[in-house]
Amino acid sequence: MPQFNDTELTAAVIESFEKTPDPRVKFLMQELVKSLHDYVRKTDLTFDEWGYAIDFLTRTGQKCTASRQEFILLSDVLGVSMLVDAVNHREREGATETTVLGPFYVGEHKVLPHGTDVSPHNVTGERMFVQSRVTDLKGKPLAGVPVDIWHADDDGHYDSQKPDYEVTGPSSRARFITDADGRFFFRTILPCSYPIPTDGPVGEMIRQVRRHEMRPAHVHFLVAAPGYEPLVTHVFIEGDEYLDSDVVFGVKDELVAKIEKRTDALMPDGKPAPAPWHLMSYEFRMKPGKGTAPKPMLAVAEDA
Repeated sequence: MPQFNDTELTAAVIESFEKTPDPRVKFLMQELVKSLHDYVRKTDLTFDEWGYAIDFLTRTGQKCTASRQEFILLSDVLGVSMLVDAVNHREREGATETTVLGPFYVGEHKVLPHGTDVSPHNVTGERMFVQSRVTDLKGKPLAGVPVDIWHADDDGHYDSQKPDYEVTGPSSRARFITDADGRFFFRTILPCSYPIPTDGPVGEMIRQVRRHEMRPAHVHFLVAAPGYEPLVTHVFIEGDEYLDSDVVFGVKDELVAKIEKRTDALMPDGKPAPAPWHLMSYEFRMKPGKGTAPKPMLAVAEDA
């Protein structure tokens, strides 16, 4: 009979998964047990500490609703989301770097003509023109590629966080199809850095460990070219004070773009421009391969 002490218990639990039919599930469960048991032993975890951990996870689950996913937020701030992304994209071979999808992707967006203002009702944000291009690794343009874009407004909120979202509809999000030269462009407002929701258990943890809750300003892009790996990434705004301390660890040097402040009377598409305005330029390089576009996640918070 095994002795269920701190040295033999782990082996017994690992053995209990030996008859698992799916070899991948078996491997995942056994490795999870090893890591959890190692953590308990290394930290000499107390009853009170384990009780607090169970209570924290319980409250995290209770905070989840149809419009909020606190576990995604926990994964993000612990760096797990970015680590999963990193181990699945180790070899980029010159392709544009990836980063987390984030919780505010809501699925396929409405296709709009190039040059559309995707933030037409925002009267407080500084205007920005985004021009971009999608190519293969050798610089050959990729035509007919759907590109989804979304970002927060100048108050740091996404449209899906707002209580009237179902009535007012999408804002600062759209889909564009690249032209024969692989290009797409649109108008919007300059996004700002913003805090993650802090009114739940994850926010409680962030405050207790004296971490800030800010994400640097960025625009999300999802590029799904047939014959290429889907690209999920952000383009960050150079000079943002939180680039070096993103609360979800999503920043990569290559994804930081210089945003030019302009006073030209016309935007790059030849149409009148407000004064002043900002210009974002970025080129996406796609890696050959197969894959499926990510499924939409639930919004992290409806009122953050």
